[in-house]
Order: sequence, then C-alpha cells, then structure tokens
Amino acid sequence: MKIYYYHTRPIEEALKEWEKHLHPGHILYGLTHFNKYGITPILHPFRRFSSRLKLSFYNFFEIIRCKETYDLLYGTSFYGLELIIFCRALGLFRKPIAIWHHQAVVRNPNPIKNMISRFYYKGIDQMFFFSRTLINDSLQSGKVTADRLHLIHWGADIDFYDYLRQHLPATGSGKQEKAFITTGKEHRDFATLLKAFAETGLPVEIFTTPDPEYQTLLKAYKAYSNIQVHFTVGILPHMLATEVCRSRFVVICCQDFPYTVGLTTLVEAFALGLPVVCTRNPKFEMDIEKEGVGIYVDYNDVEGWKQAITYLYTHPEEARQMGHNGRNLAEREFNLEHYTYELSVILKNMAKTYG
Repeated sequence: MKIYYYHTRPIEEALKEWEKHLHPGHILYGLTHFNKYGITPILHPFRRFSSRLKLSFYNFFEIIRCKETYDLLYGTSFYGLELIIFCRALGLFRKPIAIWHHQAVVRNPNPIKNMISRFYYKGIDQMFFFSRTLINDSLQSGKVTADRLHLIHWGADIDFYDYLRQHLPATGSGKQEKAFITTGKEHRDFATLLKAFAETGLPVEIFTTPDPEYQTLLKAYKAYSNIQVHFTVGILPHMLATEVCRSRFVVICCQDFPYTVGLTTLVEAFALGLPVVCTRNPKFEMDIEKEGVGIYVDYNDVEGWKQAITYLYTHPEEARQMGHNGRNLAEREFNLEHYTYELSVILKNMAKTYG
C-alpha cells in the first residue's frame, strides 16, 4: 500500500541524515521503517511559512495536485493540514486521514468554536496518541469516539543510539564525563531546576533554545561554576544526543502542561541506558518509578529535586540499575521498531476499510 506522508519538518534531508546515522528515526514517526511492513510513503514537499494560514493553503494544493495514487494521508501532526481536514469532513476530499494528535482533544468554552471543532474532527478518520490518559481526556470532549483513537508506544530509534555509542567522538584531553544533563526546550521549569542545582552544588549542563525568558533566568545563575548553559538554534538531534551520551544522568524538569512534555528526552535516556529524574507528568504512558528507571519529582518542588539528584549522584550502583532497567524498557516496548509495527497494522486496516 501507499501513503501520502506529511511532516512539519524537512523530510528528505532528515531521511538522508538517518541513513548516515546522523538523525534519530523516531522523530520521523515511522517513515524509516514503513517499507519493512509493506508501506510505501510518498513524501510531501516541505516548505516553511510564517503564517499558518499560508502553510495550510500550500499544503492543501500540494496534496490535491499529487498525481501518484495512494491509499491514505498520514500526518505527524494536524498543524498545516487544517484545510484538507475540513474538506474531508465536508466529503470533498475522498482519501482517509490519519494523524498524530500530540495533546488531548478538548472542549472549547465558546459554543460556536466548539461546534466548528466538533465538525472539524469528523475529517480525521484515525488518530494516534502517546498515552491512554490523552485518549481518555479526548473522549471527555464529546468530539471523538473510541474506535478512532489509538495508543502508540512511541519510543526511540535504538539502532541510532547504539551506533552513536560505538562511534562516539573522543572528548579530547582534559574533558571528563558529564554528570547531569538536560536538553529540554518546550515548557521547561528551569527556575526549579536551577535553584536545586545551585543549592546542592552538583554539576549540570543545560542545552536549550535562546528563548528570552530562558535567557533572563539562566543568566541569573551565570556565577555558579557547577551550572553550564548552552543555547542552541535549529534541529540538532545528533549533536544533542552526543552530549547526552557522554553524561551519567538525565534530568527533565517541566512545567504543568496537559500533554507529554519531556517525552522525547525521556525515551532517549531509556535507549542510552541512563537513569532519569523527571517531573511527575500524569500524561506519560509509562511510570518511571514503577519501571525502576528513575525518580519522579512533583511540579515546582525544589526540595524534591535536591533530594532526587543527590540520591542518584551518591548511589552509583542504583543509578546504573535504573539505566539498565530503562534500556530494557526501550527494547521491550518503547522503540521505533515496535511503534512502527503498531502504526502499520492500523494503517493497513484503514486501507482495507476505506478502500
């Protein structure tokens, strides 16, 4: 079968980088492994627009002009697909649509907007979610039905991280293995994290975007020699993965937002066999303490963070076991191979149902 593959990032460049072990495959949401399951992707020609409306119109015309035959439209997000989804809801676009929904479907307090949104979701035939909690929350909206919502055990490209470990560049003389690291970008609670590390004196390296709010906060801790901050621009998964690979512990401190904030960093740590300290996000599918892969800390809990990072730092054997457990979890359930198989089964059933 064939699918029309849509992503919100440049596709062809990332695919070429993946072939050279320079890009983790899980960020491409199955693209790298679909052929293994008899699915041939037609790649959408990516273009960047500052306006979401312009992006939606561009994508719409590119999709309807596609001359190749395909069974369904598969999107890693609905961002930029709004117009084609509305056309599907109206019956004007005949191909079934399957998309990743990164947050729960919610009820809008404005009755008119809620009615429009309810109609909009009729244009999405199947949706994929990162956790059962997001699915249950979505069902409360009254806009979607359970038969259209699917849990996918999204996880890391283990082969990418294994190759990285085997070919890790030398650090050079004078450089030592890092202790704690965080590579978070969206909705990170650096205020809590920095205070905990400042008061414990434990070493941490932070890689994040030069968001003005982040810059103001992080500069306030410039005098602390145990806290090193690096601002990065662009999509740099290989560089960041290399830095994480040289570290002993991964920390993920997030703000309270209703989706799986920090999940990418978390599954990367699993694949690398590194123990984690993470904000207790109820939207995660896995329970890191139950799985024995790390320590949870409540939102805005500085004391909890101090205790957790100190415990990991002073209990190396337990930390190593947590990392081992995380790797087992990745191999067993949360990995690219497994979740692509789950996707492929659903997509093939869609082709039969709507064909």
